[in-house]
Amino acid sequence: MTVKMIAVDMDGTFLNSQQEYDREKFSSLYQQMKQQNVRFVVASGNQYYQLKSFFPEIETELSFVAENGAYVVSEGQEVFTGEIDPEVVQEVLTILANFEQGHIILCGKNSAYVAEDEPTSFIEHVSKYYHRLKKVPSLFEVKEDTLFKFALSFPVEQVAEVLEQLNDALGDKVIPVSSGHGDVDLIIPGVHKAHGLMKLQELWGIQNHEIAAFGDSGNDLEMLKHAGFSYVMSNGQPNVKVAAKEIILSNDENGVLVKIEELLGQ
Repeated sequence: MTVKMIAVDMDGTFLNSQQEYDREKFSSLYQQMKQQNVRFVVASGNQYYQLKSFFPEIETELSFVAENGAYVVSEGQEVFTGEIDPEVVQEVLTILANFEQGHIILCGKNSAYVAEDEPTSFIEHVSKYYHRLKKVPSLFEVKEDTLFKFALSFPVEQVAEVLEQLNDALGDKVIPVSSGHGDVDLIIPGVHKAHGLMKLQELWGIQNHEIAAFGDSGNDLEMLKHAGFSYVMSNGQPNVKVAAKEIILSNDENGVLVKIEELLGQ
């Protein structure tokens, strides 16, 4: 058994439908991971400040590949920060103005930003995922931050079509990936979850075949292909199931923790 790093996506994977996890079971498994020198990495499209709130007792011991790899923090120390060229940010915002059904969050190192004319219901919903969220008169005016991701929200039934249109419209300026539930992230080319894991591997001297990765959505694909042991949840997207080596129990059946227990016991 050669797993030295366990990397988990959060929404739809590690977290159940109530945005929770079995804290007691995880705590016991985490102690085993520490004893076996296995690194536990949270790899999510979500904001670092939100992700660490799930692990209040151990956040300074963990590593986070946040914002789909654009912001990597290990044991409280910044390891990597991506940046979208400010001119590209302006170009992308101009293109997005044509997508009337969509809502936009502009994600930066210090905060995420949302236009103040967005519906209150949307702002309340996304504040669960962005613990640092600022309302601004216009996203075009956000200049004082390192910006590394756009998070878009569309009606679920439009996502496939929107992804296609965005791919055509954006070229290779930013890459659209689906992150589940009608959400689409625009990420820096080449900066994805697998890239974030590589940054941590360099720190720790861990090989690809020593990684176990868990995911459910399009933004997990690179990470699942990168890892020697790759697991997709039974509730995962069909195209993601094809990419993983094994389909496991759903996020509402403790799928990740059941598999981690098995991996640690081998």
